[in-house]
Amino acid sequence: MIKLANFFVSLSYAGYIKLIPSGTFASFLSIVILFPIVEYKIISLEIFIFIFFVIFLLSLLFINKFSSHTQSHDSKIIVIDEFLGVYLILIFYDQIKIINPYVTIVLIFILFRFFDIFKIFPANIVDRKLKSAFGVILDDLIAGIYTIIILYIVNAYY
Repeated sequence: MIKLANFFVSLSYAGYIKLIPSGTFASFLSIVILFPIVEYKIISLEIFIFIFFVIFLLSLLFINKFSSHTQSHDSKIIVIDEFLGVYLILIFYDQIKIINPYVTIVLIFILFRFFDIFKIFPANIVDRKLKSAFGVILDDLIAGIYTIIILYIVNAYY
């Protein structure tokens, strides 16, 4: 079970990449995986959302298992939270698309990484106080929500 947890939380071992920060690589990889699904509507939005919730629940389980096994909290190896943050943003892709898909994806990447790195309130509190699998994921979901809000605002004035 620990091997499966490791594979899952590290996003197929992407969390072990050391050339660039693991969160940055995982965010990029998440966009590469998820963008074609939403841009070309490979599956319906309902199924896309359902899969998000399944991955979210599995993440809670596997992050707990991995953290318990490694005696760590929010290890750099855990990058499934970045995947979920990007996934959340792409649920709203049709409402936040700007100019063209590539500009939108670049903005998603830059904004998400900004909010994920700087942990603007309430993400900073979540990061410090919630020492659980839910806390590991929640700060990235907050970064995703901030990204969605900014892109909604930009879209309203474009």
